[in-house]
Amino acid sequence: MSKVTLQNGHEGASNYFEETKIPVPWGHISGKWWGDRSRQPVIGIHGWQDNSSTFDNLAPLLAQKGVSFLCVDLPGHGFSSHLPPGVEYYLWWDGVHFLRRIVRHFGWKDVTLIGHSLGGGISFLYASIYPEEVSKYVSIDIASPSVRSPQKQIASIGPAIDRFFDYEAKTADMTPYYTYEDMVDIMEEAHKGSVDRAGCEVLLRRGMKPAYKEGCFMFTRDPRLKLAALGFFTLDQAMEFASRITCEVLNIKADKTLRLDNPEYYDLILDKIEESAEKLERHLVEGTHHVHLTDAARVAPIIINFLLG
Repeated sequence: MSKVTLQNGHEGASNYFEETKIPVPWGHISGKWWGDRSRQPVIGIHGWQDNSSTFDNLAPLLAQKGVSFLCVDLPGHGFSSHLPPGVEYYLWWDGVHFLRRIVRHFGWKDVTLIGHSLGGGISFLYASIYPEEVSKYVSIDIASPSVRSPQKQIASIGPAIDRFFDYEAKTADMTPYYTYEDMVDIMEEAHKGSVDRAGCEVLLRRGMKPAYKEGCFMFTRDPRLKLAALGFFTLDQAMEFASRITCEVLNIKADKTLRLDNPEYYDLILDKIEESAEKLERHLVEGTHHVHLTDAARVAPIIINFLLG
């Protein structure tokens, strides 16, 4: 049993989780299980290049209300095993595959999901592909997997494949390492205001590991994750998936959301979900793309009411 001290307005409130490992053919999927392990948990899925610590400020607030919450590190993220050499990540589709493995491993039915960004897109797909097996899902600051025109998708594939071979040629001793302060600086700069410094330190709980140079650290994430050009969707595809969702859906959008190529698609896809879903709740909240991490107390009541309602 491990303890986490909440940040951003919850200083001093100590809460506990259990480290979890789920075996897979290439290693394991790691996770943090908050709350009662005798109950089927809500499954939490983080965003691209983040990890399960993205829910560290939210999970204790849910657990205090009796919500069992398993937050996983997607493969290549956090403490989970990287995919084998020579294998590319397809992100959205990989996520559905990994989530299905977890559900089948435990034998769960009527699952409930909470996903942020990439995790919200994965939840969208899973609820569409397995509509009779999803009770509810919460999507934080995303409506569906990223939608791109066929022209843009095709143009990005070749360069992404070639960059994959460049990453593959790098050896372990070529992996960059940094001081702790530099790690926080790099992460803060990469998130471009979406995550404050305290939030970056939360993500680094599972986002870094000791380097081969004493006193320095390396990122735990697989650098191949940066090659995110494969497996995107056209609008027609996203709309068809949306039309197959039948469960209850909660969408939380931040007013300082990420800049999207086609922001009008967000509500268009939610409108399509609403046609078939048992219920769709939409909430616009003050905050950034990582509002669940930086302002957990703002979104927690909305999520709790949805889960327990």
